[in-house]
Amino acid sequence: MASSKPLSRFWEWGRNIVCVGRNYAEHAKEMGSTPPREPLFFLKPSSAYVREGSPILRPYYCNNLHHEVELGVVIGKRAQAVSQEAAMEHVGGYVLCLDMTARDTQEECKKKGLPWTLAKGFRSSCPVSDFVPKEKIPDPHKLKIWLKVNGKLRQEGETASMIFSIPYLISYISDIFTLEEGDLLLTGSPKGVGSVQANDEIEAGISDILSMRFKVAQQTRGS
Repeated sequence: MASSKPLSRFWEWGRNIVCVGRNYAEHAKEMGSTPPREPLFFLKPSSAYVREGSPILRPYYCNNLHHEVELGVVIGKRAQAVSQEAAMEHVGGYVLCLDMTARDTQEECKKKGLPWTLAKGFRSSCPVSDFVPKEKIPDPHKLKIWLKVNGKLRQEGETASMIFSIPYLISYISDIFTLEEGDLLLTGSPKGVGSVQANDEIEAGISDILSMRFKVAQQTRGS
């Protein structure tokens, strides 16, 4: 049964943020990793959402905050063990997302064999753009996503370069746990990830469809 809540404001009520890692071969390479044979994914809490007009906060424990620009898929209909062929029927629309990452914290977590939650799940770690209904993007695998920091291009990639397609990801993940209406699926970042500092301005966009801007600010402990 469809929710009465507007999908266009999914960030206010959606439950899950599912992030796919290393879904672009060149990004996997720059991170010193081999491309995965199966999707690698992790979760962010819904409190990670941040919208334009509010800053991206560099956590008080982080000294190396990285940007990762990604195409986001908003689930429009509950998906449980769906086939690849039927997967796109469960898509409600798309957004541009940033998977902000405390890279130094992530490296420490990797060394200790710990989960990445401290590195990936902090407040404001998932900036999102306005919602785009799926009818306005006939083929999400034919888009260009890009990101600039202080006006300089850092990331630019084609969604056609994804290792695992959107239907494959939805089918694979929905076999493991149910994707609910309003959930967000981040599909991975192209190469060019890099560090940002307090007062930097991030601008990112999808082809000629939309763009968004965020300022970076330093979090102080207890704030």
